[in-house]
Amino acid sequence: MGNEFYDNRELSWLKFNERVLEEAKDETTPLFERLRFVQIFCSNLDEFFMIRVGSLHDKLLVDPKDRDNKTNMTPKEQLSAVAKKVAALLPQKDAIYAEIMRGLSEFGVRHISADLLTPEEDAYFKAYFNREIRPLLFTGIVDKKHPVPFLKNGEIYIGCKLAKKTESGKYTFGILPVPENLPRVVFLPPKKSSSAADEKNRPAGRFMLVEEIIHRFAKLVWGNFDIISKCIFRVTRNADIQIDEGLFDHDVDFRDIMSTLVKKRKKLSPVRVEFQGNPDSDTVGILSKILDVERAFVFCQNSPLTMGFLSTLEKRLENRAELFFEPLSPQRSPAVLPDVPMIRQIKKRDILLAYPYENINQFIRLLEEAADNPNVVSIKITLYRVARDSKIINALNKAAENGKNVLALVELRARFDEENNIGWSKQLEDAGVNVIYGLDDLKVHSKLLLITLREGNGVSYITQIGTGNYNERTSKLYTDLTLMTADKDIGTDASFVFNALMVGAPAGGTNKLLVAPKGLKNRIVEFIDNEITHGTDGYIGIKMNALTDRDLIEKLAEASRAGVQVKLIVRGICCLVPGVKGETENISVISIVGRFLEHSRIYIFGKDERRRVYISSADFMTRNTERRVEVAAPLLDKNIADRVCDIFNTMLMDNVKARVMGPDGLYRRAETGDKPLNSQLYFYDKAYTNARSAGNTAANSRMINSEPAAPVIPEENDTRSDTSETAVVKIRRVRNDVPVKVKIRRIK
Repeated sequence: MGNEFYDNRELSWLKFNERVLEEAKDETTPLFERLRFVQIFCSNLDEFFMIRVGSLHDKLLVDPKDRDNKTNMTPKEQLSAVAKKVAALLPQKDAIYAEIMRGLSEFGVRHISADLLTPEEDAYFKAYFNREIRPLLFTGIVDKKHPVPFLKNGEIYIGCKLAKKTESGKYTFGILPVPENLPRVVFLPPKKSSSAADEKNRPAGRFMLVEEIIHRFAKLVWGNFDIISKCIFRVTRNADIQIDEGLFDHDVDFRDIMSTLVKKRKKLSPVRVEFQGNPDSDTVGILSKILDVERAFVFCQNSPLTMGFLSTLEKRLENRAELFFEPLSPQRSPAVLPDVPMIRQIKKRDILLAYPYENINQFIRLLEEAADNPNVVSIKITLYRVARDSKIINALNKAAENGKNVLALVELRARFDEENNIGWSKQLEDAGVNVIYGLDDLKVHSKLLLITLREGNGVSYITQIGTGNYNERTSKLYTDLTLMTADKDIGTDASFVFNALMVGAPAGGTNKLLVAPKGLKNRIVEFIDNEITHGTDGYIGIKMNALTDRDLIEKLAEASRAGVQVKLIVRGICCLVPGVKGETENISVISIVGRFLEHSRIYIFGKDERRRVYISSADFMTRNTERRVEVAAPLLDKNIADRVCDIFNTMLMDNVKARVMGPDGLYRRAETGDKPLNSQLYFYDKAYTNARSAGNTAANSRMINSEPAAPVIPEENDTRSDTSETAVVKIRRVRNDVPVKVKIRRIK
């Protein structure tokens, strides 16, 4: 089999980040939200270099002849291609940033350049530098007597090529770290005006960044030197830490091992150097040599090197509603009755929640009620990422303090959340929760909760399976699905999974749940094979974050060759190229990048009575299917399965935020058609409509509880009304005491 329908993983990811940058360019997106997409692009790129580029550098050292199993590229070839693509993207980012800042200047916020300062403005920043910055600066010299100071990952520095005033022709290099405890943004004081109209329209938010001020007045620091050239730069280090399996043989707490590795990450080798502006070639050469970074991975850009200062600008602009997305709030699901205990409701029927459209508080309510329910004997949960101020952790602590047997598997290896999870594991232990860390060689990425009840002489289960983390913050930003069920077989499977995890083994032999690494990939292959037997009547629909598993790509291509219609919604990396004649011509691939991060995973196999529908924590990546503990749950309730299929099919029709991959591997916006459909706004509109309708639930309530359900109480400062057949939802909200009218058009 050739490579004609494969794309390289790293280059595919860069295409995804390019789609993020396109959102920053989209003039239909509010101006400040466009700036956020620039920030996301930059933070995504940081992580990409720390992990993926870092991994390629490791491969280059260990096995330079190792080849990508899809495109046959060596590590060196992949690194070269990555460097060229990034170099092409950065000028686009600079142009977009400049355009957005020009737009924001009309609203009183202006990023000013040092070479355009008036004498008065220059004097103000000089005084600020001498008063606030200079006392905190630490100077470092690089020469034979002074070793290179350690340059922290992601921090910003000022580099200066220096010449001693007393020794002509001799040069050295000086480094000024930007102090971390200084405000990043420094605003000029407002100009005084004799005219009330001028005062109202003045640009009150003119600013420079602290690194730009240090760069401007660096000459005041180096009294014994002349500055030949200077630059603003930043270093990115390899953060792809690997856990030495031998560490597990030692009598050392795994939490201590992870703490050590997190510290080690901060000192790994540099993989990228970034400059703001256009440094001279000598400076670039000096830093490249000092840091041992190839010139191809030295990038120059005109916009700021990090975008963490946006929160300061937002405060200046928060009263300008037109600069921001329309405020939207997660709604109560009509499937959840407000006055009936959650366990009682779930025993009557399965409940599905869709975030961010529906509120995670309905799931948290289940946990809080379980903590107090006298019939609940145990609560078991897998935790991968949680919010920093977590109600979920509080509920688990409360359950343990109430005498419940609580087990929490905390995955300490959740990348970049290691320190957060280490802290939570300690707090859980202090509350009496039994904390375990998972398996030696497998990350536990599943989103699984099991509540066990003893009622009379029997045992019953409430099981929750989700596609996303137990994280209140991201539940408002990521699209995810969570299933709550009292199905006995699913509960038994979940109990089996937890028992296996407690003894350090992956689970196998489950009945209804698909559990990686032993029982997910092989079952998916079986389902695809079954559709292949149906030929042109076969159907496969998969929504996921990434598709890289070669075995599954080959199997999907086989299905395409058999005439099976394969619909893929892949947000990020997709190593399968659709539409290749004779190979993948029956496969379509779309990616939706919009206001919310698409994160839910949906598997659909077959049509009508053959249809199987699952939600899962697993992408079709080898790391998920073979090297992690993942769980997929069947949707046994037909109404819920229908709803999830409707979600999937609606996304396929998105022609506003969807991009379609062509046979050339490039993404293009979906054809607009007669009516624009932004699937994310459509789902939010539907959530508001359902929440209004949910007030009429007395009949449903009487089926479960003798007392009628309470009416839906709108959020404070929130009124809604349908005005016509076009169903325009009007929401009146208050942002900082300023009323804002929001309109969301629902497309029928």
